[in-house]
Amino acid sequence: MPDEVSYYAIVGAGRTAQAPSGLARRVHAVTGPVDEALRRDLTWQPDAAIVEWEYGEVGADLVEISQAAAERLIAGFRVLWDVRD
Repeated sequence: MPDEVSYYAIVGAGRTAQAPSGLARRVHAVTGPVDEALRRDLTWQPDAAIVEWEYGEVGADLVEISQAAAERLIAGFRVLWDVRD
């Protein structure tokens, strides 16, 4: 059975969930949660943004979004960051 995944738009000052400064996700694995952020090369790498947000230790807000919304954001980042397959 695949792991459940929660996606979060990273919303800094002047940003919205539709135009965030970044994207994070939490994979709910059997062994426990794994938090990652999308990097400019479109790879997911371990990151503490979600935990820091939960503890109020980060300047940006996180807004939970759907997988479909996350996929749209990734497509937009691909163009913005000029990442080719």
